[in-house]
Amino acid sequence: MQSPHTMSRQDVRTLSLASLGGALEFYDFIIFVYFATVIGQLFFPPELPDWMKQLQTFGVFAAGYLARPLGGIIMAHFGDRMGRKRMFTFSILMMAVSTLGMGLLPTYADIGLAAPVLLLLLRVFQGAAIGGEVPGAWVFVAEHVPAHRIGLACGTVTCGLTLGILLGSLAATGVNTLFTPEQVLDDVWRGPFLLGGVFGLVSVYLRRWLAETPVFRAMQERKQLSEELPLRVVARDHGRGVAISMALTGLLSAGIIVLILMMPSILQKFYGFGAAESLRANSVATLFLSAGCITAGLIVDRIGAARFFLWFSPLLGLSALIMFTLLRADPSWLFPASAMVGLCVGVIGAVPHAMVHVFPGSVRFSGLSTSYNLAYAVFGGLTPIAVTMMLQASPLAPALYVLLFGVVGSVTGLALKRGPHHAV
Repeated sequence: MQSPHTMSRQDVRTLSLASLGGALEFYDFIIFVYFATVIGQLFFPPELPDWMKQLQTFGVFAAGYLARPLGGIIMAHFGDRMGRKRMFTFSILMMAVSTLGMGLLPTYADIGLAAPVLLLLLRVFQGAAIGGEVPGAWVFVAEHVPAHRIGLACGTVTCGLTLGILLGSLAATGVNTLFTPEQVLDDVWRGPFLLGGVFGLVSVYLRRWLAETPVFRAMQERKQLSEELPLRVVARDHGRGVAISMALTGLLSAGIIVLILMMPSILQKFYGFGAAESLRANSVATLFLSAGCITAGLIVDRIGAARFFLWFSPLLGLSALIMFTLLRADPSWLFPASAMVGLCVGVIGAVPHAMVHVFPGSVRFSGLSTSYNLAYAVFGGLTPIAVTMMLQASPLAPALYVLLFGVVGSVTGLALKRGPHHAV
């Protein structure tokens, strides 16, 4: 007889497929930014100045973030009404088709202004898909595994998402290493998009073998599904859960956006490192981040979310402060410091453990998805601007910004300690 504290073979398969799909879907979402220069040249009028092409390209990229809340809310609504599995499969199908469409899209030279319009439309679909995928994956695995393995399960899925970022970086590096700029502009740029779309479709097929979560099936049988609009119930009855989830999303976004996505640019512009060296250090940080997510999941299973965030959140900001202080004194610390920071950013692997417990099963998907996507849309837009402005005053600004959210994480740990806790 299997112990309730261990994962069954079915649980392991579910977790593996969810993590693989999450990695591929995040690869599809992020690959756009690595080819922003090429897309700007191919999809906008050639007479535009380069800065305008880049501005419009990043505007299209940002549209994906703006679409996340709407996609997440809609998919979460049906996930709470019709089942987790259907929306979990639908999100990756939407992402695969959108990414495949980008890889096949005619350029401005072929169809004129219709090219950037279609590109924008596909990017919006990508954003809507990722808005449902990330919270959907967390809820799906949390409701499958034993209660004492929820942290590990959510941490492993989060690890998969971070590996998707690394896959995108490696794909872009490979293309630009193996081919000339002219070849990339010609048609080679399409390869990473087409590959992502095909792998996404394979993931859709594999997800057919996943089972609906036991939690949702039990609610169906007992007729415990929300009869009201799930989002209305969340807004009326679960303000505390929304506040906690948004605060933890702020911690997550500070770690990812500042210390992973913005880091190569910060190292080059403010610390004098070359582009290649900065990107290599970023890859090291991302690898250690992936390991850190799983480690955080294991720890939060042992000590609980309240104590975890109370004790470990400050480490995120302190590690960044140590890194930037070391680099100002001795640039040779770049790679060890990047590994240390990446490992500490791994505290984000415990975020979904807390979020799935602050909402009851009947509105869990809607509560988590709405809180996470709205907060990420806000912080995703404001963080780069705030950090860039703060850098004008001090080269330690990124560390101070993350340290602030480390304090927020500790305060959230206190709130988790004193409030109700829903069983998954």
